[in-house]
Amino acid sequence: MRIGVISDSHGDRAGIIRALNHMSKVDVIFHLGDFAKDGEYIKSFHPANLYVVRGNCDFFADTSAPVKIILEIGEKKIFATHGHRYRVKDGLNILYYKALETGADIVLYGHTHSSQIIRVDNRVIMNPGSVSRPRDAGNPTYGIIEITKGNIKADIMEF
Repeated sequence: MRIGVISDSHGDRAGIIRALNHMSKVDVIFHLGDFAKDGEYIKSFHPANLYVVRGNCDFFADTSAPVKIILEIGEKKIFATHGHRYRVKDGLNILYYKALETGADIVLYGHTHSSQIIRVDNRVIMNPGSVSRPRDAGNPTYGIIEITKGNIKADIMEF
Protein backbone atom coordinates (compact mmCIF):
# COMPACT_ATOMS: atom_id res chain seq x y z
CA MET A 1 0.00 0.00 0.00
CA ARG A 2 1.44 3.34 -1.09
CA ILE A 3 0.05 6.57 0.40
CA GLY A 4 0.72 10.11 -0.80
CA VAL A 5 0.38 12.90 1.75
CA ILE A 6 0.08 16.59 0.93
CA SER A 7 -0.80 19.60 3.02
CA ASP A 8 -1.18 23.34 2.98
CA SER A 9 -1.77 23.70 -0.75
CA HIS A 10 -3.50 27.10 -0.36
CA GLY A 11 -5.04 26.86 -3.83
CA ASP A 12 -1.70 26.35 -5.61
CA ARG A 13 -2.90 23.97 -8.31
CA ALA A 14 0.48 23.96 -10.05
CA GLY A 15 2.09 22.78 -6.81
CA ILE A 16 -0.53 20.08 -6.40
CA ILE A 17 -0.02 18.79 -9.93
CA ARG A 18 3.77 18.81 -9.56
CA ALA A 19 3.53 16.88 -6.28
CA LEU A 20 1.10 14.30 -7.66
CA ASN A 21 3.17 13.80 -10.81
CA HIS A 22 6.33 13.46 -8.75
CA MET A 23 4.85 10.96 -6.27
CA SER A 24 3.97 8.60 -9.10
CA LYS A 25 1.50 5.82 -8.43
CA VAL A 26 -0.22 5.90 -5.06
CA ASP A 27 -3.22 3.94 -3.82
CA VAL A 28 -4.41 6.62 -1.39
CA ILE A 29 -3.94 10.38 -1.06
CA PHE A 30 -4.40 12.44 2.09
CA HIS A 31 -4.82 16.22 1.86
CA LEU A 32 -4.29 17.64 5.33
CA GLY A 33 -6.07 20.94 4.91
CA ASP A 34 -5.63 24.59 4.23
CA PHE A 35 -7.64 24.71 1.10
CA ALA A 36 -9.57 21.49 1.59
CA LYS A 37 -11.43 22.49 -1.59
CA ASP A 38 -8.27 21.51 -3.43
CA GLY A 39 -9.40 17.96 -2.69
CA GLU A 40 -12.17 18.41 -5.25
CA TYR A 41 -9.56 19.43 -7.80
CA ILE A 42 -7.41 16.38 -7.01
CA LYS A 43 -10.41 14.08 -7.27
CA SER A 44 -11.27 15.48 -10.71
CA PHE A 45 -8.14 13.99 -12.30
CA HIS A 46 -6.47 11.51 -9.94
CA PRO A 47 -7.90 7.97 -9.49
CA ALA A 48 -6.54 7.25 -5.97
CA ASN A 49 -8.82 7.10 -2.95
CA LEU A 50 -8.78 10.58 -1.44
CA TYR A 51 -9.21 11.69 2.18
CA VAL A 52 -9.35 15.39 3.04
CA VAL A 53 -9.45 17.22 6.38
CA ARG A 54 -10.16 20.91 7.02
CA GLY A 55 -7.47 23.27 8.22
CA ASN A 56 -7.58 26.62 9.98
CA CYS A 57 -7.73 28.44 6.62
CA ASP A 58 -10.82 26.39 5.73
CA PHE A 59 -12.84 27.90 8.59
CA PHE A 60 -15.20 29.86 6.33
CA ALA A 61 -14.90 27.54 3.33
CA ASP A 62 -17.93 25.73 1.97
CA THR A 63 -16.60 22.21 2.47
CA SER A 64 -17.90 19.07 4.08
CA ALA A 65 -14.41 17.89 4.99
CA PRO A 66 -14.07 16.80 8.61
CA VAL A 67 -11.44 18.19 11.02
CA LYS A 68 -10.03 14.70 11.60
CA ILE A 69 -10.16 11.25 10.09
CA ILE A 70 -9.47 7.91 11.76
CA LEU A 71 -9.39 4.83 9.54
CA GLU A 72 -7.53 1.62 8.84
CA ILE A 73 -5.44 1.20 5.71
CA GLY A 74 -3.16 -1.76 5.09
CA GLU A 75 -3.84 -3.12 8.59
CA LYS A 76 -2.59 0.14 10.15
CA LYS A 77 -4.75 2.70 11.93
CA ILE A 78 -4.26 6.24 10.63
CA PHE A 79 -5.19 9.46 12.41
CA ALA A 80 -5.19 12.48 10.07
CA THR A 81 -5.75 16.11 11.03
CA HIS A 82 -4.54 19.54 10.03
CA GLY A 83 -2.95 20.05 13.43
CA HIS A 84 -4.10 23.51 14.50
CA ARG A 85 -6.57 22.10 17.04
CA TYR A 86 -3.72 20.11 18.59
CA ARG A 87 -1.40 23.15 18.88
CA VAL A 88 1.32 21.53 16.77
CA LYS A 89 3.20 24.82 16.47
CA ASP A 90 3.88 24.50 20.22
CA GLY A 91 5.05 20.87 20.03
CA LEU A 92 3.61 17.43 19.39
CA ASN A 93 2.63 16.30 22.91
CA ILE A 94 -1.11 16.83 22.44
CA LEU A 95 -1.03 15.09 19.07
CA TYR A 96 1.03 12.23 20.47
CA TYR A 97 -1.45 11.64 23.29
CA LYS A 98 -4.30 11.70 20.75
CA ALA A 99 -2.41 8.97 18.85
CA LEU A 100 -2.25 6.91 22.05
CA GLU A 101 -5.93 7.52 22.77
CA THR A 102 -7.03 6.46 19.28
CA GLY A 103 -4.52 3.62 18.93
CA ALA A 104 -3.15 5.15 15.74
CA ASP A 105 -0.06 3.60 14.15
CA ILE A 106 0.35 6.56 11.79
CA VAL A 107 -0.40 10.21 12.59
CA LEU A 108 -0.59 12.73 9.75
CA TYR A 109 -0.70 16.48 10.34
CA GLY A 110 0.15 19.75 8.61
CA HIS A 111 -0.28 23.41 9.62
CA THR A 112 3.38 24.28 10.27
CA HIS A 113 4.49 24.08 6.60
CA SER A 114 7.60 22.31 7.93
CA SER A 115 8.18 18.66 7.04
CA GLN A 116 8.97 16.20 9.79
CA ILE A 117 8.90 12.47 10.51
CA ILE A 118 9.14 11.17 14.05
CA ARG A 119 9.03 7.55 15.20
CA VAL A 120 7.85 7.05 18.77
CA ASP A 121 6.69 3.79 20.35
CA ASN A 122 6.28 2.06 16.96
CA ARG A 123 4.21 5.00 15.71
CA VAL A 124 5.01 7.22 12.76
CA ILE A 125 4.13 10.90 13.09
CA MET A 126 4.45 12.77 9.80
CA ASN A 127 4.07 16.33 8.63
CA PRO A 128 4.59 16.39 4.84
CA GLY A 129 5.37 20.11 4.81
CA SER A 130 3.71 22.24 2.17
CA VAL A 131 3.22 21.83 -1.58
CA SER A 132 2.87 25.60 -1.93
CA ARG A 133 4.69 27.54 0.81
CA PRO A 134 7.43 25.50 2.50
CA ARG A 135 9.03 26.98 5.60
CA ASP A 136 11.85 24.51 6.20
CA ALA A 137 13.09 23.59 2.75
CA GLY A 138 14.05 25.42 -0.38
CA ASN A 139 11.48 23.45 -2.35
CA PRO A 140 7.91 22.29 -1.71
CA THR A 141 7.51 18.86 -0.10
CA TYR A 142 5.07 15.98 0.24
CA GLY A 143 5.11 12.67 2.09
CA ILE A 144 5.08 9.06 0.98
CA ILE A 145 4.13 6.20 3.27
CA GLU A 146 4.51 2.59 2.22
CA ILE A 147 2.90 -0.18 4.24
CA THR A 148 4.36 -3.57 3.39
CA LYS A 149 3.87 -6.74 5.43
CA GLY A 150 2.97 -4.68 8.49
CA ASN A 151 6.02 -2.42 8.19
CA ILE A 152 5.72 1.34 7.78
CA LYS A 153 8.22 3.25 5.67
CA ALA A 154 7.82 7.03 5.65
CA ASP A 155 9.69 9.57 3.52
CA ILE A 156 9.59 13.30 2.85
CA MET A 157 10.14 14.16 -0.78
CA GLU A 158 11.15 17.52 -2.27
CA PHE A 159 10.10 18.54 -5.76
